[in-house]
Amino acid sequence: MTINGSLLVAGSEKRGTRGELYGVEAATGTALPVSFGGASAEDVEQATRLAWEAFASYRETDLETRAAFLETIASEIEAIGDELIVRAMAETGLPRGRLEGERARTTGQLRLFAKEVREGRFQELRFDGADPSRKPVPKPDLRLRNVPLGPVAVFGASNFPLAFSVAGGDTASALAAGCPVVVKAHSAHPGTSELVGRAVQRAVAKAGLHAGTFALLFDTGFEVGQKLVADARIRAVGFTGSRRGGTALMKISSERKQPIPVYAEMSSINPVIFFPNALKTRAPEIAAAFVSSLVLGAGQFCTNPGLILAVDSEGLDTFIAKARELLPDVGAQTMLTGSIAKAFCDGVARLEKHPEVRLVANGKPGSEFEGTAALFETTAAAFLAHHELQDEVFGAAGLIVRCRDLAELERVLDGLEGQLTVALHITNEDEQDAKRLVPKLEMLAGRLLVNGFGTGVEVSPAMVHGGPYPATADGRSTSVGTLAIYRFLRPVSYQDFTTTLLPAPLR
Repeated sequence: MTINGSLLVAGSEKRGTRGELYGVEAATGTALPVSFGGASAEDVEQATRLAWEAFASYRETDLETRAAFLETIASEIEAIGDELIVRAMAETGLPRGRLEGERARTTGQLRLFAKEVREGRFQELRFDGADPSRKPVPKPDLRLRNVPLGPVAVFGASNFPLAFSVAGGDTASALAAGCPVVVKAHSAHPGTSELVGRAVQRAVAKAGLHAGTFALLFDTGFEVGQKLVADARIRAVGFTGSRRGGTALMKISSERKQPIPVYAEMSSINPVIFFPNALKTRAPEIAAAFVSSLVLGAGQFCTNPGLILAVDSEGLDTFIAKARELLPDVGAQTMLTGSIAKAFCDGVARLEKHPEVRLVANGKPGSEFEGTAALFETTAAAFLAHHELQDEVFGAAGLIVRCRDLAELERVLDGLEGQLTVALHITNEDEQDAKRLVPKLEMLAGRLLVNGFGTGVEVSPAMVHGGPYPATADGRSTSVGTLAIYRFLRPVSYQDFTTTLLPAPLR
């Protein structure tokens, strides 16, 4: 399949005229062949106008048609074959196995949403019959269903070129809800985005849907994303990225005549709590599992374990000694982009220079495009006194906070911002202390784990990938699992409608 740098709008392709960008080989910083034209204001207007036109018909598609459409997208992505993996490897530096797994996750969640659509539970149909004889006033006939919000703007993520990008979870859940989607591709993997965008475009045509049901735009700066969020025809936003980017989009939304929900996943350091008896009995095993999780994918996961909380003990010393033994053997890994690699190195340097922080161990050094794993240590008192130690360092960097006792550990938890995950490492002897903390942890994060680490997010009806701000903009939602569909729906009640007037599902 040919990559030619085109915008995908109105069921066709066109060359963007607002500047150009290139895909870059992550391992070398070398520009890849073929430039991509940036979208103009006119391109954004066309994409959103057609998405609004498509909404009128797409929102009324029967459930089987919509489900089959999602399955067709999955099949079209698979039909791209190895070209997709090879291009994504070049643009992201991620290994083949990781990307093949991510492709399977992408197609799997499309098919999971197809199943959810067929079952129809997301409509939440409710029937509350009339009672004309009720006194002092008759009771009306009331019926309720969820309806789609309208066209959704989806921002591709840098760290998941497939599962959180053009046809990723935000797109899949929005389309499942009955919302057309306009995607702003991430500049870190434009070729990968175009290949997947063409697959979605083919699926739209095969399903006989309005051509405005899907569009893919490239941006050489920030204007396309800003204009999308500001456009009155866009009714919700899906975003995964930095806190700075997410809050900027939230600000644009809040200043609209009609503000809209911005579902932004932004920042999380994912605390891991090592309870005393767990460290006493299996510190070396915990350390080995932690190091594996810390360096997985060069640490470029939003659920990466960046903060370790433990009570000062021999068990903690054993954990640190084992981590110090293992980390120097970990090779540097190519990071997603040169700018991400630089930001990671700068974040590690800040920790190295911090007067209250001590370096535990580093991995092997690498090139300017690679990240070297790093583990640091501080005290609970210093962590509480220096709020900057909570700042996320996106990559394979972790900070151990040594607490005097569980009471001080609890004070550290009280000072944390919202998180995606919190992991507890316990034995039976630790359960009572852990149980006492669970209500506090429920207020802190969207997913709580026992004897594991947050990396590796299962796509499941029971999964929550979200949490209180700044982990996400709206802690009531999830971007992974079938509950994600509810972000793009709202309830409507119908009172005393005749059968003819009622929507078909409520008759």
